[in-house]
Amino acid sequence: MTQRVDLATVMDRLALDDLITGYATAVDDGDWTAYRALFTPDGRADYRGSGGIEGSAAEVVEWLASTMPLFPVRQHLIVNRRVLFREPGGYPLTGDLADIGADYVNPMRFASGEDFVCGGRYAFAARRTADGWRLRSVAVDERWRRA
Repeated sequence: MTQRVDLATVMDRLALDDLITGYATAVDDGDWTAYRALFTPDGRADYRGSGGIEGSAAEVVEWLASTMPLFPVRQHLIVNRRVLFREPGGYPLTGDLADIGADYVNPMRFASGEDFVCGGRYAFAARRTADGWRLRSVAVDERWRRA
């Protein structure tokens, strides 16, 4: 592998890290315009693994905007990111598609003041676009919760 390929891979990993951090920040801040901008035009989100809905990013934004006010305090901590690059027709080390697995812990507070914490794993799929990396999909697999 050449240094140029190594540098490109590092740059892609940093860009994907920014994409995932942008996802967490958009949800925590309730910035649904920013959330929608993270996705490709055909992007989808699947929150059924935590009791939510599955649909296009636009449909999910409406659901999130109506649901998240139940939790006025939110903080997604997304860690242990694992990135796998691939090409649409192959499986090299670098490519225009990426699958990202990441664990999360999500402390929140209900409007009533009661704390709620959950954790699990995200499965993100990203595509390189003319505007940078964007999410093709995100799926939530909640593994535990405590109120």
